[in-house]
Amino acid sequence: MAKRVLVVEDNELNLKLFCDLLRAHDYVVEPVNDGREVIAKARSFVPELVVMDIQLPHVSGLDLIEQIKKDTDLKSIPIMAVTAYAGKGDEDRILSAGAEAYVSKPISVAKFIESVEGVLSR
Repeated sequence: MAKRVLVVEDNELNLKLFCDLLRAHDYVVEPVNDGREVIAKARSFVPELVVMDIQLPHVSGLDLIEQIKKDTDLKSIPIMAVTAYAGKGDEDRILSAGAEAYVSKPISVAKFIESVEGVLSR
């Protein structure tokens, strides 16, 4: 059975790219472009992975990762963070917030899928 992936990304081109890549590799995908909808969407869609952009309007991806990891029903869902803003210490902060993996933009298609498969195989 296909794995379910919730993709959180406010940039429409990136959202389409991530979803198309995942669908091409036989994942069932639910796109979310507004971080304020993530928790409700995660509850209804019940993903096996969340791909989380860190720089979102209205709410930080870091805050969303922390909220998911504190939620009894959602905390076991692995999170792969994706961000263009990779400064010194950002990866540590993202992983400390609870993400299991981190990929920087612009993404390498092969590395993106490899990271998704790596997280899901744990």
